Amino acid sequence: MSLLNYIIRRLLFMILVLFGVSILVFGVLMLIPPGMRVAAYVTSEKIPPDQIESMIRAYGLTDPAPVQYFRWLGNVFRGDMGFSATAEAPVLEGFRQYFPVTLELVMYSTPLIILVGIWLGTVGAIKKDKPADHAIRILAIVGYSLPTFWLGLLLMMFFYGYLGIFPPGTLSNQAKDVVFSPEWTRVTGLYTIDAIINWRWDVFVDALYHLTLPAVNLVILDSALIMRLMRSSMLESLGQDYIRTALAKGATSRVVYMTHARRNAMLPVITISGILFAGLLAGMVITETIFARKGIGWWMARAALQLDVPAIMFNVLFLGTVFVAVNLIVDLIYAAIDPRIRLA
Repeated sequence: MSLLNYIIRRLLFMILVLFGVSILVFGVLMLIPPGMRVAAYVTSEKIPPDQIESMIRAYGLTDPAPVQYFRWLGNVFRGDMGFSATAEAPVLEGFRQYFPVTLELVMYSTPLIILVGIWLGTVGAIKKDKPADHAIRILAIVGYSLPTFWLGLLLMMFFYGYLGIFPPGTLSNQAKDVVFSPEWTRVTGLYTIDAIINWRWDVFVDALYHLTLPAVNLVILDSALIMRLMRSSMLESLGQDYIRTALAKGATSRVVYMTHARRNAMLPVITISGILFAGLLAGMVITETIFARKGIGWWMARAALQLDVPAIMFNVLFLGTVFVAVNLIVDLIYAAIDPRIRLA
């Protein structure tokens, strides 16, 4: 099967999966009483009690479930996901406000997480049972076991509380004055990218400065799993016959380790990396809350506490879309790394 046909098949399958996700989301939505669901259609926090029944009838919230589903699905396709009380704006406006903050952190953290995990896992496998391997295994176990909130608070107390560097938030007050001024051109919503577009390198450095601690927190915690997986996968590859054959033919250790063994050991790491990326993109509730970064995770935590149904339902749809798309990308990377894999 050609690559193009495979991509078309997977895209069609992705549509089917998202259709199933939409049914599940709507099924959960139907469990909520109509009096609470009507909040998705109003722009004020409180609805006068004498208007609730009339609004329920006006929006058809007592119609048969199939009728409500297709009406709701039509609204989704039109981009009408309701009004978010926590964002004090339509859901899509709230998403455009909070998602760039999460995306920016993920964009800088994910490559570091993957590279650190692969590098240390490879070193641990090559130096098996030596002091470097023991140190890497201890680091992986500690990093995998640490609670996110505990490590985040520890980093905050030491670097910001004691040393007075790497403050929480997204920007300093001086940078915010620039970003929210009329002269600022907002293109992507990512402060570092927009700073480059606006030729404001002071804002770029300031945004990176505020990204440092949350990025370090994610790298310590999330690279541990990749580290352990890479080490075990690399050890398995090093025990194969083709490795011994390559060494017997006079291939250098670097070529054997980095070209033959590591390339084959990468497949399970790619899977975990894809899942990790999708999970981070869907929001980091604890990390964003501790470091005062108002991203998707921070928004969803507030939405859950305040029963902001439209925001929660949108996040579920978004999460399903991200995971399905990432799975497709991971499968394509599989084929690029290992030619033995045939797309079927």
